Amino acid sequence: MRLKSFTAPTMAEAMEMVRAELGDDAIIVSTQRAAGAKGVRITAAMESADADLMVAELIEEGTRSSSAEVIREALARHGLPQRLADRLVNAARTSSIADPVLACAAALEAGFVFAHLPEHAAPRPFMLVGPPGSGKSIAAAKLAARSVLKQRHVAVITCDNMRAGATEQLAAFTRILEVELVKARGPDALRRAVEATAGNYDLVLVDSPGLNPFKQSDMEFLQTLVEAVDVEPVLVLAAGCDPAEAGEVAEAFAGIGAARLFATRLDTTRRLGAVFAAADTAQLALCDVSASPHVAGGIAPISALSLARLMIPEAPPASAQPSQPHWTDEAAAS
Repeated sequence: MRLKSFTAPTMAEAMEMVRAELGDDAIIVSTQRAAGAKGVRITAAMESADADLMVAELIEEGTRSSSAEVIREALARHGLPQRLADRLVNAARTSSIADPVLACAAALEAGFVFAHLPEHAAPRPFMLVGPPGSGKSIAAAKLAARSVLKQRHVAVITCDNMRAGATEQLAAFTRILEVELVKARGPDALRRAVEATAGNYDLVLVDSPGLNPFKQSDMEFLQTLVEAVDVEPVLVLAAGCDPAEAGEVAEAFAGIGAARLFATRLDTTRRLGAVFAAADTAQLALCDVSASPHVAGGIAPISALSLARLMIPEAPPASAQPSQPHWTDEAAAS
């Protein structure tokens, strides 16, 4: 794996530098806020990536007029903030693509950054951060399972000593995966735990406690955990919440260094406005989603096209019966 770092004022500019030098197949292995929160630094690698896992098409009947009108209706249905919706509709119109799904994908590609979490190896640990109940522990288990199934050595560390049963829940999954779960109470213990993994694992995942993004003492404690070791914080946020609230939550966690957004509970969510609002407000890259209660195969990397297919489902053939929305782990061609 050949690694190279790129620094730019914004995530979009840094990703453009990655694509220009390493091509579209480059793997984003880490992202971080630059010193003083001025700019973004991305570490990318050249390696053949596994095919993206795509979102299955949702079925919807109805007639369509222009691409822009279809997209505007879809964005309104998903509850995107008006200013963001207007920007995406304008981007879709500028693309001059007649097909609504492809036009929406082009608009999302222009408006957001997509940086999947690596499945094989990463030079820095990932710390999953977020508010209580966002699904961080399950996300850690799913990420660990994905890499273990690819014969990678994974270490899982938990700092969640606040929620009753949190460690036991994660331990139940790591036992099945035959992955050791290390408990770290506080910054010093976390530093020792991470140092003990150096050179022994392909991927290190840290599960942090669920903390109140609007409580200063909580965020200060989380900042001490992040600064104790060289980790990349990844915001884990449940889809389906209020978009304005999601944006404010995302801004708070971006303040401690989070640069990617991992969305959970997409299988129980019908509106994605909160996901888009969070990523847009805090300038976070969209990475992966959890769309299944199952640990094995329960996550998938997200892309502009898979999101567009989810938001603007194709009409079924006349002979077909409408089916319920579902997700799949099968790879699909972009």
